[in-house]
Amino acid sequence: MTIAEHEPIPQAATMPDLLDRHDRAGGRKLKILISLLYYVPHRTGLTIHVQRVAEELARRGHEVTVLTARYKLSLPRDDEMHNGVRVVRLWTPPIPISRGMIMPAFPWAALGLMLQHDVVWVNTPMLETALVAVLARLSRRKVVVTHHGDLVLPDGGMNRFISQTMFAMYRLLAGQAARLVAYSRDYADHSYYLQPYMQKVRPIYPPIHMPPPNPERVRALREQWSKDGGPIIGFSGRFVEEKRPDLLIRALEVVNQSYPNARVVFAGEYQIAYENTWEKQQALVQQYRDQLIFLGLLDDMQAMADFYAACDVLALTSDTECFALVQVEAMLSGTPVVMTNTPGGRVPVQATGMGRLAQVGDWRSIGEALVEVIRNREQYVRSREEIEAVFSFEQTVDAYEALFQEYARHG
Repeated sequence: MTIAEHEPIPQAATMPDLLDRHDRAGGRKLKILISLLYYVPHRTGLTIHVQRVAEELARRGHEVTVLTARYKLSLPRDDEMHNGVRVVRLWTPPIPISRGMIMPAFPWAALGLMLQHDVVWVNTPMLETALVAVLARLSRRKVVVTHHGDLVLPDGGMNRFISQTMFAMYRLLAGQAARLVAYSRDYADHSYYLQPYMQKVRPIYPPIHMPPPNPERVRALREQWSKDGGPIIGFSGRFVEEKRPDLLIRALEVVNQSYPNARVVFAGEYQIAYENTWEKQQALVQQYRDQLIFLGLLDDMQAMADFYAACDVLALTSDTECFALVQVEAMLSGTPVVMTNTPGGRVPVQATGMGRLAQVGDWRSIGEALVEVIRNREQYVRSREEIEAVFSFEQTVDAYEALFQEYARHG
């Protein structure tokens, strides 16, 4: 089978048909229900993706509601308005299920909200996917599913059980869904979640928006992180097994042969409750401690733009990655990328030429790619306008809006 729509590289290639459908639907204002596990203030690529689309749809005049978990007791109970989006948070008992949680009130809360909305947008992976399929059928609402990546968990019997159960529940929803959205055709072609349903898949690039870096702040950060003027290698993401931060640290053995004063700056959480990668890698961290800087989570996009711009190169060393928004964020901030050659994850580098690909799981290959980009950085830098032409925020939201118009309940 082939994907229902062409790969959006450049994304504008898919837009005329989508916009025609939008016009035929009359561009009417919709009531859109969004379901996902974590929402703001939680910060991962998935939550940022959903937040950006939701808030732009609200800005365009649609009525948008997010149904999500109240994953911290400090969060507001029930519902609140956040940047024009209604957020309904459901209580979760303190029973950890790897990265997930259960929401006992989800069945009746979701059904009641579905009956009040025109179309449902579900973001997977999440535990309630099979339940959403049943409730959507009861409420006669169409479901659009964005798949944010096949579930990858550390080894272990319990995690294997969780992965198999999640996939089984996902299949129930995918079989009923009107459309499945993938970040790229490349990822869809290699996703075991999406492969059985390729006739339903539509690739849409993630929504990416970055403020320009602050030059004065960027200079201050470079002076702080590298007083001797050595190259700065950035890493943006959680310190977890699937992101393979250990490979980046090991790559310093190669980098140090050319740049012994290099620094690696990690932006993101490193002490993660659901796995012990940080503890497992302490010997390696201590071995290179003089070259490593850990910032923790940066929850402000201006701070992230300044972080990216202060780096000579951003490294992503994941074993698996469906896209990695941080790549394009770095590119928009003027920083090239070294990415492992993973399906989906390699798309930004391939589509822009702003970086190099390294072999998956090979720290030597990663180190060699880093040295190449640092040494010949000017060859890999593209203008912000060039990157925005490929990864257009407006076109991404237009594509989602057209899908919701197409599958909304009328009357």
